[in-house]
Amino acid sequence: MGMKYRTAQEAINSIKSGQRVFMQGSAATPSILLKSLFERKGELKNVELVSISTLGNVVFNSKELGESFFINSLFVSDSVREMVNSDCGEYVPVFLSEIHLLFERNILELDVALIHVSPPDKHGFCSLGTSVDVTRSAVKNAKQVIAQINKQMPRTHGDGIIHMDEIDAFLEVDELWPEVNYEKSVDDADRAIGKFCAELIEDGSTLQMGIGAIPDAVLSCLHQHKNLGVHTEMFSDGIIPLVEKGVINNKNKKNHPGKIVTGFVIGTKKLYDFVDDNPQVAFLDVGYVNDTKVIRANPKVVAINSAIEIDITGQVCSDSIGTYQYSGVGGQMDFIRGAALSEGGKPIIAMKSIARNGASKIVPLLKEGAGVVTTRAHVHYVVTEYGVAYLFGKNLRQRAMALLNIAHPMHREWLEKEIIKRFGA
Repeated sequence: MGMKYRTAQEAINSIKSGQRVFMQGSAATPSILLKSLFERKGELKNVELVSISTLGNVVFNSKELGESFFINSLFVSDSVREMVNSDCGEYVPVFLSEIHLLFERNILELDVALIHVSPPDKHGFCSLGTSVDVTRSAVKNAKQVIAQINKQMPRTHGDGIIHMDEIDAFLEVDELWPEVNYEKSVDDADRAIGKFCAELIEDGSTLQMGIGAIPDAVLSCLHQHKNLGVHTEMFSDGIIPLVEKGVINNKNKKNHPGKIVTGFVIGTKKLYDFVDDNPQVAFLDVGYVNDTKVIRANPKVVAINSAIEIDITGQVCSDSIGTYQYSGVGGQMDFIRGAALSEGGKPIIAMKSIARNGASKIVPLLKEGAGVVTTRAHVHYVVTEYGVAYLFGKNLRQRAMALLNIAHPMHREWLEKEIIKRFGA
């Protein structure tokens, strides 16, 4: 066990130029440690930062940080998007279920892991709290672990238990959490999509639907359902009313019956209070959570994921806008495939028919440079506010016509002409 530091700067001063540093992500982004690290800009050179999504008030600015730091992102979130799309960053396409292999096999050898934990209990054990995800693997494989111990961090059950002996340096903080409330952004189109998705969900299903306006809209339509379970990489506040009402009870699940399984959570204080010391919620390593054989073992898995655009044959782009890297592969393919292989499972791509600028999200061809995250062979259900297209078993022309029927009305004439041009009248 190394020396334990009591200030952020003392802890961060052990990081050297040329090292690769892992950052815990989402609501558990260690913002105080990162701010102290960024104060060493100019002094440090070629420090590579690796993470999945990051939240909080840390500013990743390429002009300020570019000479010292390089973002090598495993999932691009809003805070790092500028750097990833500049000379100061890059993106690693990887399934969420396989990120742990990059650390374990030293493909991305970690010098330092910056983490965010709860205070130790009487036995000296802390909790990784709201984000176990890939962090547990990073802690196991990093040469040095630096933690900020936060009185506000929920203590969660599952794989996220870490003893103080595993931590080489730490500082104690009392910091409020970054909160995200997706319920406020739900609009009429989201509600229509939610209703269509809810009609596909049978009693006794196991849900994966992530966070955002569409998942919240789906959840709001499930109050008359029975015996639902949750096995997901992430969730937000939307499930709480269903748990309180007994709609989500996890009784039919084969893996972890009676428990909500997740890798991480993002939401409001209500959510963080809900998961705090709650044995009903198991925070597990996503190498396990997102393993297809684990997912498919549960009954009637319904996986609801979104897309930036989808072409008329069913190719799904959900990580880039042309060549501009917007997000990442994440767990979409893990769960789309897991749901398809589950007995009675339903993989669903749910999205609005048009983008914010009015452009159709159902297109003849994906933008040049767009990344195909989910192939057309994997796609079964596509849902927009105009209905449901079932593509499994359909040929290319049949797929195109099914997608035409759920496109925005103002784009259907154009799409129909493109379909005729490609496949004939």
